[in-house]
Amino acid sequence: MKSMEEMMKAAQQAAETIQKQMNEAQAKLDNVEVEGTAGGGLVKIRCTAKGRILGVAIDDSLIVPEDKQMLEDLVTAAFNDARAKADQAANQEMQSIQSGMGLPPGLNIPGFS
Repeated sequence: MKSMEEMMKAAQQAAETIQKQMNEAQAKLDNVEVEGTAGGGLVKIRCTAKGRILGVAIDDSLIVPEDKQMLEDLVTAAFNDARAKADQAANQEMQSIQSGMGLPPGLNIPGFS
């Protein structure tokens, strides 16, 4: 039977391994790009899976002063679409890491859901 000290050391090493994998996953998520669109593609927003906005593209046909409110609404909708896709990509990556660690399905660990 292992001594308490050996078990504590093994637990600490496992925690360090998990932390390293989490840090690597977070870095990887900042390199995953998604694009949200609105208005049939007239407004596009690119962002990372961590939610960092990389760019906004607005079709020239939308730049009409009297349509300012519609343009603002479309930018908002495109951002929300990109954010939803970023959340989905992040969740998929976290689930992939969780399954690679041999953790049982449904185990609720912060950062993995």
